[in-house]
Amino acid sequence: MDKNRLAAFMDAVIAIVMTILVLELDKPSEPTLSAFLALRAHFATYAITFLWLASMWISLHNAWYVVDRISSRTMWLSMALLFFSSLFPYATSLVADYFSSRVVQCFYGIIVIATTVMMVLIYRSLSKDDRRPETEQYMKRVVSILTVDIAIKAAGVILGLLIWPPLVSVGTLIAALFIAVKRKDNPVGKRT
Repeated sequence: MDKNRLAAFMDAVIAIVMTILVLELDKPSEPTLSAFLALRAHFATYAITFLWLASMWISLHNAWYVVDRISSRTMWLSMALLFFSSLFPYATSLVADYFSSRVVQCFYGIIVIATTVMMVLIYRSLSKDDRRPETEQYMKRVVSILTVDIAIKAAGVILGLLIWPPLVSVGTLIAALFIAVKRKDNPVGKRT
């Protein structure tokens, strides 16, 4: 199957999810700085989720550039990724409203981890879809980065359960920044 059709569909869904995120932001009760500051958890959660989705989109964009073909397995894994991604506006809204809730933060963490696990499965599938050595090498490298990413997020969830619930969101932020730093040496369009 042509990879471009799946890539375009995934781009569209991720763009919609990112748009819904901003629509879920609460408006301040009045046009004052203190009213905006009262919504800091909402804006922080929005920013963390947006950054994570942007990081995911950039990673997928690079993957589509590297591969020449995809399988139905990759398409189904991509649909599972989009399923978990579609939960981000809901989970983000809950975190914004109940920032210190262990249950809500862990729900958010599970969604973030499930999305990352789907990314790992997609990269492994792409490696099987396109057996060229450069593709396999690239996918293996990304999977190793995402494995560390999952470990950071899992640590955030565990620490959020045991110590302070917002550490789940902090772990997600650290993981997104880790991905951005690790991937900066692989600019868009460069095959490795």
